[in-house]
Amino acid sequence: MHEQLPGWLRPHAGEHRWPVAVAIVVAIALQLATPASFAFEPKWVLPGTEAVLLAGLVLANPFRLNKESGPLRVVALALVGVASVAVVWSTARLIVTLSAGGSPAPAGVLVAGGGIWLTNVIVFALWFWELDRGGPACRANARREHPDFLFPQMTEQGLAPTDWRPEFGDYLYVAFTNATAFSPTDTLPLTRLAKLGMAIESVVSATVIVVVIAHAVNAMA
Repeated sequence: MHEQLPGWLRPHAGEHRWPVAVAIVVAIALQLATPASFAFEPKWVLPGTEAVLLAGLVLANPFRLNKESGPLRVVALALVGVASVAVVWSTARLIVTLSAGGSPAPAGVLVAGGGIWLTNVIVFALWFWELDRGGPACRANARREHPDFLFPQMTEQGLAPTDWRPEFGDYLYVAFTNATAFSPTDTLPLTRLAKLGMAIESVVSATVIVVVIAHAVNAMA
């Protein structure tokens, strides 16, 4: 019976842990590189919490993400939640600092804004990946039929191999294009939660870009 279903609806061995772990490590590094004036204080608290949560997930399930566990699910969502707090805090501090007449060097603001923007992309890629059809383990066991995101490969046969299924890189691409276009591109959000996530990411991305460009223009005036 499973052979008659498209690849993304079939049970499978599960995604590898390492692409997601690498993305989280990059996000942690970007948070640590954020200037103190834009970071949550003490600066090590949020990245340190994320590192501890990531280490726990890796130790509990280091290879294939096909083990459904309530506690592991809570830890995974908590990790993304902590990273989200870091992004929102840094975005707010960026707005407040520059609106209050702070005058950091334009190059420094550009680098800091770029780091916050990229962290935002990674964080929402993690959210999309964790939420679509109940998360990676739930998708591996094919327990949910209706997707939160409609990828082009789901709509027409022949666009991809028969065993194609979305993996973390696909959600990272969705987050990147949403952060640059401020709207869906080739992948559509189907559920209200997916739409809300894409809307919030677009708002954060647009805010960072507008604030950084405004500061750069003001500095050159």
